[in-house]
Formats: sequence, structure tokens, C-alpha cells
Amino acid sequence: MSKEIIQTPNAPQAIGTYSQAVKVGQTVYLSGQIPLVPATMTLVEGDIAAQITQVFDNLKAVAQAAGGDLSDVVKLNVFLTDLVHFPVVNEIMGQYFTEPYPARAAIGVAALPKGAAVEMDAIMQLPPQPYPA
Repeated sequence: MSKEIIQTPNAPQAIGTYSQAVKVGQTVYLSGQIPLVPATMTLVEGDIAAQITQVFDNLKAVAQAAGGDLSDVVKLNVFLTDLVHFPVVNEIMGQYFTEPYPARAAIGVAALPKGAAVEMDAIMQLPPQPYPA
């Protein structure tokens, strides 16, 4: 099965040796997103809620570039430099996801790239595509 590299200008460009996402069949592996504003490649200004919102917006842009949306996410990993912010993740996640929610892990980490307070990656399963006539 071949793989397709997903890239969009609507999410931050890769800042290392990785792709924004890789699609294999109907499964899409979305790389970790931190709260970078795509146009400036700088951290979004504001509090942890602004950072979490920017990360979800970035993931959404990559999901859409792959032909899906956040409702197709089956697994979400959340990395926080301070787990005290986990309730804020839950609150904002409710604005981007509806039931049934994806499987999820929340991991406390010592540091993230560019001094971000949050990073998320995801696995997305796209609906089956009809065969061409």
C-alpha cells in the first residue's frame, strides 16, 4: 500500500524532518501540532486556552487537507507541560468534537518545542471511498 504525504499552508509547516501527516490507505497519521500560527510560524499570543485552540485549529487544517475532519479522528494524544491545564483541554475539545469521542491519552512532559505548553497528534480513519465506476 502506498503512502501519501499531506501538506497544507493552513497549518504550520514542518520544522524538522517530518511531514504534517501521512496517509496510508484510509488511515491518516497527523504529526504533533504545537500552537504556531501558520502565517507567522510564531506561538499564538494569549493564555493556555489560546494555545489549545490554535493546536485544534492546526490539527483541523491538516485533517481537512487529508480529506477528512476532526470527527474522523480515532486517537488523540495530548502533551502538556502542566497537567493542571487538562480541564481546559476538555472544555475546548468539546467545541471541536462530538460524541462518540476519539480515544485519548494525556501525557505530562517537561518541555515542548518552541516553549509551547501543549502539543497534540492524532490518528484519523477516513470513511471508505466508493470504487470508481
